[in-house]
Amino acid sequence: MSKFVVSISCAKNDTDKATVGFVIANAAVASDKETVVFLSVEGTRLSQKGYADDIHEEGFAPLKDLMASFAEAGGQIYVCSPCFKKRGLDEENLVAGAKIVGGAKLVEFMSEGAPSICY
Repeated sequence: MSKFVVSISCAKNDTDKATVGFVIANAAVASDKETVVFLSVEGTRLSQKGYADDIHEEGFAPLKDLMASFAEAGGQIYVCSPCFKKRGLDEENLVAGAKIVGGAKLVEFMSEGAPSICY
C-alpha cells in the first residue's frame, strides 16, 4: 500500500484550509493509500474533541464529520508534540485516530517516498 501525507497547520484561523485538508485526506484513504494527517502549529487544536464541532464550510461536509470518517476509514492523525505542548492542549481529550508524535515519526512515515500536500 502506498502512503500519503496531508499536513494541516491551521484550524479556526483558516477553516477553509482545515476542511479541504481533511477532504483530501479522505480521498487518499478511500483510494487505498496509507494516509496520515499531520497537525502542526494552530492545526493541533483540531486534535481536541469538540473543537471542530462548529466548523462547516459551505459546499463541504462539516469538519467534525470529515475527521470522523477519516479515522473510521483507518486514517491516522499525527499531532506535533512541541506545537501541542506550546498550546497547552489536553492529551486526555484527543479525537479518534489522533496520536501525539515527534517529528521523527513523520519523517519515518515519509521516508519511503510518501507524497505530501500542505494546508
